Amino acid sequence: MRTGILLCLLAFMLVISGCSSQKKVNSKDLDGIAESYVRLVLALGQHDAGYVDAYYGPKKWQTDIQQQTLDDILSSATALIEQLNQVEVSSEELVVLRHRYLLRQLGALSAYVKMLKGERWSFDKESQALYDAVAPTHTREHFQKIVDQIDELLVKDGAEGDSFIERIENFRKEFIIPPKKLDAVFKRAIEACRERTQKYIDLPEGESFVVEYVTDKPWSGYNWYQGNYHSLIQVNTDLPIFISRAIDLACHEGYPGHHLYNTLLEKHLVRDKSWVEYSVYPLYSPQSLIAEGSANFGIQMAFPGDSRWQFERDYLFPIAGLNPKRAELYYKIEEAMSGLSYAGNEAARRYLDGDINADAAARWLTSYSAMAPARARQRVKFIDTYRSYVINYNLGKDLVRQHIEKEAGSVDDQRWKVFAELLSSPRLPSDLK
Repeated sequence: MRTGILLCLLAFMLVISGCSSQKKVNSKDLDGIAESYVRLVLALGQHDAGYVDAYYGPKKWQTDIQQQTLDDILSSATALIEQLNQVEVSSEELVVLRHRYLLRQLGALSAYVKMLKGERWSFDKESQALYDAVAPTHTREHFQKIVDQIDELLVKDGAEGDSFIERIENFRKEFIIPPKKLDAVFKRAIEACRERTQKYIDLPEGESFVVEYVTDKPWSGYNWYQGNYHSLIQVNTDLPIFISRAIDLACHEGYPGHHLYNTLLEKHLVRDKSWVEYSVYPLYSPQSLIAEGSANFGIQMAFPGDSRWQFERDYLFPIAGLNPKRAELYYKIEEAMSGLSYAGNEAARRYLDGDINADAAARWLTSYSAMAPARARQRVKFIDTYRSYVINYNLGKDLVRQHIEKEAGSVDDQRWKVFAELLSSPRLPSDLK
């Protein structure tokens, strides 16, 4: 009995001794795990060419990557997650955020490996696993009510057509940018977005991007970040481009969207802090919700309130040869159309969950996202390729908006300060709620 008590006391003292000697890790202690994470992302990129969206870390890491099986990658990711779970992190905010970021990104990597191995989950379970978020659901009646409100505006304006989709398409034809004027319109839009962003955020010296016009893509625009503060932005010209897409794409892909986001990460985290995990961007990860959400909300940051349609009326409409007198109504209808943004999520959710087929998904998009049939079919191709990624645009935008409004209210200087901090820190979607 006495021996048992002594053994228990000894064990208790050893536990206390072990706890008191345990070192709380700082940011530097996470560097080894961060490097292993980058190498795993690059290894997984050999199994899916679209997985690594950008990489500008050491070239040797990329060339030295040896072919690993999906099982090997999953095993390594699990080991790194266990290692992260076992360390005690210091209370410094950025260290806590970095630790959580690595954990969640590795969790998403593991989930994507399982998907490549054939596992399939519901739309919501997949989005939670990959993007750290689940989009709200909406009924058909919710969208129909918005459609009816938009249709009233179209009928009042005299739009021709026997159905809503015919009327909205006939109305929108007035606002297509002529192909020969596309580049001039985009250049002016980019210039304005940069000017408005630079007023509040210091851009890294030497940052730049080039724009290319491409075809046969499942997306309308894409930013390919090259590193060294440089991006390649591609605009898909398969379908007619409406005047509203000029500011959308210039802000979303450029300033203060993806180009700014990536340059700030490279400047503040990769170069200033040597956090190598940000030298690689795995597309199917929580980072994408922050990237897409901030890029979409960045449009409103650069052009708050009525300033957007007024700028387009005064500058872009004349360049495109469109009637400026129609700008206010066009943007009134565009604003109403934004209420249909989650209809695309519902189409993807029902399609990927197996409740409807591709044709039905396209019809849903035509009816409740106000997409012409050709544009709806293009969107279904996007869903086929990127699956639950679609939540990152609308839910991401709403989460970023909520974060900015909560932290900064309505004061412009403070809003841009919080926005810049978000673009320069290792925050997760769940940190924005």
